[in-house]
Amino acid sequence: MSLKEEVEILRQIPLFAKIEPSKIKLLAFTSERLTFQPEDFVCEQGDNGDAAYFIMAGEAEVIVETPSGPLTVATLGKNDVVGEIAILIDVPRTATIKAKTELTTLKITKDVFFRMVTEFPEMAVEMMRVLAERLVRTTDDLQKAKEMIRNGD
Repeated sequence: MSLKEEVEILRQIPLFAKIEPSKIKLLAFTSERLTFQPEDFVCEQGDNGDAAYFIMAGEAEVIVETPSGPLTVATLGKNDVVGEIAILIDVPRTATIKAKTELTTLKITKDVFFRMVTEFPEMAVEMMRVLAERLVRTTDDLQKAKEMIRNGD
């Protein structure tokens, strides 16, 4: 995949949609494109978060460890971002990300990510929107789980 193709894919990601092409080109140049095969781990719960991954193609499962074993809580695809929580607040990874299909990602290190968010406040606003949407989904899922437990399902 050429740098031009990477830039075009990045422009489709809502987080980067409002950033000028020359800056996206810099982002593509300073990041690392990685390909994972099905069942490969992108990152594992508990690891230190040193980068975020933007999914350019394929699907990945989000898996959390529970007392009764691993639980898949989401499936992510093209234009989704994973790993941003660990680099935003310096906590260990909150979930394992495993390739469900062949998965192409753009790995953006913590330093590059923060430089981009600092230089482009619209990225920070978009990241807040993405995280708020996840919080709404998680809260909804938690409420449904509580109802199931309450009803003995």
